[in-house]
Amino acid sequence: QARLVETGGGLVQAGDSLRLSCTASGGILTTMAWFRQAPGKEREFIASMTDNGSTTYRTSSIKDRFTISRDNAKNTVYLQMDSLMPDDTATYYCAADRLAIYNAGYKGYDYWGQGTRVTVSS
Repeated sequence: QARLVETGGGLVQAGDSLRLSCTASGGILTTMAWFRQAPGKEREFIASMTDNGSTTYRTSSIKDRFTISRDNAKNTVYLQMDSLMPDDTATYYCAADRLAIYNAGYKGYDYWGQGTRVTVSS
């Protein structure tokens, strides 16, 4: 049973950058991903990365501002977020799966973190 712990959230101003981290313990995690959920909205996929470096992003506009990376030796996945906007305010969740996932619409990940809150003020 894997455990995921996210860190790096906080309160920032519009235009700022923030880097989230998610460290996993236990289990073989082929795919690690980031989701977010804003108040009153559904959880949405942001990006994922397999252990061989293959990435999937929800949209090209997300890819322009957010970058997913991964350190397999540290069992850690990162989400670098640049040019943050108030609409990026949400709780950001890390997810992981034992299989290679390339489908941006897939939400059935094996493991989920507790989330880290990001608030972007205007």
